[in-house]
Amino acid sequence: MNTLKIIIVEDELIAAEFLKEILEETGAEVIDIIASGKEAIEACIKKEPDVIFMDVMLSDHISGCEAAVAISQKNTHSKIIFLTAYMDEEMIDYASDARAVSYLTKPYNKSQILATLKLITMRKKDTTVISKEKPEKILLKNGYVYLTRQNRLLKNDKEVELGPTSIRLIELLCGQVDISISNTQIAMHVWGKEVNDKTLRSLMFRIRSATDNELVKNVSGTGYMISS
Repeated sequence: MNTLKIIIVEDELIAAEFLKEILEETGAEVIDIIASGKEAIEACIKKEPDVIFMDVMLSDHISGCEAAVAISQKNTHSKIIFLTAYMDEEMIDYASDARAVSYLTKPYNKSQILATLKLITMRKKDTTVISKEKPEKILLKNGYVYLTRQNRLLKNDKEVELGPTSIRLIELLCGQVDISISNTQIAMHVWGKEVNDKTLRSLMFRIRSATDNELVKNVSGTGYMISS
């Protein structure tokens, strides 16, 4: 298995070194530790690490949230994990825009770090297998088409404007068309952790506002499915 390449963006050196030590115990390689948002954007776009651990509060005028969004616009390869003392609605929006896969709360917990990294590693393997088998185009209800390689949803050859979080959900549902996916499966795929019902309903509202109400259906209150 290829060694995971990781960049830590953290302006507290002791915390960064502690995180580095834990990550390297798993066999991962920490290729850089960066303290500022500006340097983080440049390094993460240039080096394209597998995983970026991104502190929300940094030493310069660019926050970790802003840096993560800038990086995700140029670098779709790296998985971003936010490092923060708390999560609020604004940060959740930033995480969505940056396609962040998870977040870790401070002070760091070793078991939480290892579990998060394991989840990302497993997801990377699953994506590699799926990408070899899935068709390029999936035909859906009412003229919708999902392009698997580009991660785009079209209707009548026109792209449906969806945010990255919405697209991740569409991607998951299109992997098993006409089959219910549980709320827990959705949460782990989209956010990398379990979320409350309000967060999931908010995401579904955004998707249904941009598409037909019948495209993504609620199944007996336990999950959702996309219709062919």
